[in-house]
Amino acid sequence: MTTLDILKAAKAAAPSLAALSTDEKNRALLSMAEALEANTETLLAANRIDLEAAEGKISTVMLDRLRLTEDRIRAMANGIREVVELPDPIGRVIQRIERPNGLCIERVRVPMGVTAIIYESRPNVTSDAAALSLKSGNVCVLRGGKEAYQSSAAIVRALRQGLSRCGMPENWINMLEDVSREGARELMTAVSYVDLLIPRGGAGLIRTCVENATVPCIQTGTGICHIYVDAKADLEMALNILENAKTSRPSVCNAAEVCLVHRAVADRFLPMLRKRLVEEQTEKGRPAVTLRLDPAAAAIIPGEVAKDTDFDTEFLDYILAVKVVENTEEAIGHIATHSTHHSEAIVTEDRAAADLFVAAVDSAAVYVNASTRFTDGGEFGLGCEIGISTQKLHARGPMGLEELTTYKYVIHGSGQIR
Repeated sequence: MTTLDILKAAKAAAPSLAALSTDEKNRALLSMAEALEANTETLLAANRIDLEAAEGKISTVMLDRLRLTEDRIRAMANGIREVVELPDPIGRVIQRIERPNGLCIERVRVPMGVTAIIYESRPNVTSDAAALSLKSGNVCVLRGGKEAYQSSAAIVRALRQGLSRCGMPENWINMLEDVSREGARELMTAVSYVDLLIPRGGAGLIRTCVENATVPCIQTGTGICHIYVDAKADLEMALNILENAKTSRPSVCNAAEVCLVHRAVADRFLPMLRKRLVEEQTEKGRPAVTLRLDPAAAAIIPGEVAKDTDFDTEFLDYILAVKVVENTEEAIGHIATHSTHHSEAIVTEDRAAADLFVAAVDSAAVYVNASTRFTDGGEFGLGCEIGISTQKLHARGPMGLEELTTYKYVIHGSGQIR
């Protein structure tokens, strides 16, 4: 099918999904989860094709993002089941106004209609996006990256099989066959068919969508996340937070890319940081973190000299830019200049410094004494997320069910005229 054919079918299917009851949606989701697990071998075989084609062309950490395993497929199915347990936002009355003339005016949550998601090499996004779209009453149109096409297509076939088994239309979940740039642009400009476009991927993909989309588009994902170690930080806590934020999964958008260190603790903390992220990582047989240091940090520990661009780069790898700052105000100023407004953290025992940081840092998620790796729909109790918005309209931060809805006014009268 052409992209236009798929979009027409999706638009035509939207009203039937919007009218579905919560119980019917949950039944469909459970069937989709079962179908995923039942097709495990098929999904792994499709994923092997993608992995073999990508070998030597993308980094090791990006290959990890692409890889499916039995555990990851089981986690995808369980993610769908978690969405079943979430409250259904559709039909919820947000506000009720009773007018003197007897009119009852209700503001009610409704689906967007057709949500389009453009993403890159993470096959699990396919099932997450489909599950959240369906529970929020939206037909989804998925456009995965060419690196993960076989995997994503197999996942969609399994999910549609789940819908079919419970007697529901397969075209509530759609995937574009055209993975060319022109195909992506056709989706970005499908004004009559797409109600909301969500890009998930690197800076280039997001920039392309924001600059070229004529449909409503959410700016998501790019994460130049900062961790600031304050003068009154618990340094062991700071080490643990930085190790987790940088090394637990460096290829994701909530991983730390920049460490800012207060000058008062830099002489003590930076050697500890190098020992933890470089020496101990090597001793454990894990990838060592490359430290890219500003002049003040380089005067304290060995590492690579940081270029100016390093503080504006989402590495998605075992690389950390490090800068020494004079005070909390300078840390806040640096973040304001270089942040992508995703997630930032301060490590401190000083309540005044924490309060200033929280008030002044303009990002979707701001942490005090915790890892930025928690910026995630599941960790926030929203279920699997469809993306992390770094803008302020219409959504901000991890996007769950409610962020995939809009509202309309429903007015109940008894013959009133104006």
